[in-house]
Amino acid sequence: MNRRQLLLATGAFCASAAPKVRVGVLGIQHSHLSGKLQAMGPGSAFELVSVCEPDPAIRAAKGKQPLLESLRWTTVDDMLGDKSLDLVVFEGAVKDAIPLGKRILEAGKHLHLEKPPGNTLAPFKDLVETARKRNRLLQLGYLYRYHAGVDLALEAYQKGWLGEIQMVRGTINSDRDMAQRAVEARYPGGAMFELGGHMIDRMLAFLGRPTKVNHWLRHDTKTSDSLKDNTLAVFEFNQGLGIMVSSAKMAAADSHRSFEVIGTDGSIMIQPIEPEPVLKIYMRAAQGPYRKGVQELRLPRQTRFLRDFEELGKAIQSQTPLRYSYDHELLLQETLLRASGEIA
Repeated sequence: MNRRQLLLATGAFCASAAPKVRVGVLGIQHSHLSGKLQAMGPGSAFELVSVCEPDPAIRAAKGKQPLLESLRWTTVDDMLGDKSLDLVVFEGAVKDAIPLGKRILEAGKHLHLEKPPGNTLAPFKDLVETARKRNRLLQLGYLYRYHAGVDLALEAYQKGWLGEIQMVRGTINSDRDMAQRAVEARYPGGAMFELGGHMIDRMLAFLGRPTKVNHWLRHDTKTSDSLKDNTLAVFEFNQGLGIMVSSAKMAAADSHRSFEVIGTDGSIMIQPIEPEPVLKIYMRAAQGPYRKGVQELRLPRQTRFLRDFEELGKAIQSQTPLRYSYDHELLLQETLLRASGEIA
């Protein structure tokens, strides 16, 4: 065995021998929970240890799902006092995200926090600063941060293949039942507040901080509630525009979701964005792996949260930063709240 082979073998052994990241799950009511439990399942860097749901009614309704069977049920205080836990994954209600998230960080745990993390900015800033000061990782649960199609568009932008970016456009509609409409109606931003952050997060990766945010938050269906169910936000940047749409009543809404980057020399549109993304690519001239003209690229099925938790596990084990910084999380929350009419 030569020196290179020895180093590779040693590195593989060290990686396989790294201790598992021990995880507690706080809250079980979010629809993303099952996907995250699967991402932290067998073969991952994680060991799922315990689960807590403070609301007895929610525990009774949702606590018997198979992925929770092997976990130990505990209280909030016991979970936060368990010194063997490295990470707590919060999957509770929006109103509890910041107060419980801050307690998790103060207990010395890394934190994966479900979105959106509350509808205020100052308390979220305080939470982020707590994570920064305590050197704890903070990862938000937005869907498309590690999406292969969006990453290809980001690569094309960063390498200059698309020219100057003029517009980033995202659509993330839904088809909500009355129970979910009632949840989303609690907040002035309605559908934009609930889902818009997924697309806004990716827009910021391309264009940075907007100079101005304009929003239209309307109730346009005949449903007798107060949900802002037809929403639009337009973001102005020093160079370029962002357009984000989120409506709460659309048939086949999932397959209609899309993300588009329009440049002076090329454009990439992803639709559908899940589960098997299709990229429609136009290049004014051949660039990198892309030929001149129009082409279509079909990607394999995207498994939600898999790459997010792969990165989180490696970052905890190696004590290295995450791809998206504390400052990115702050900018995202501020921009989402501006788009949702919570702050000016």
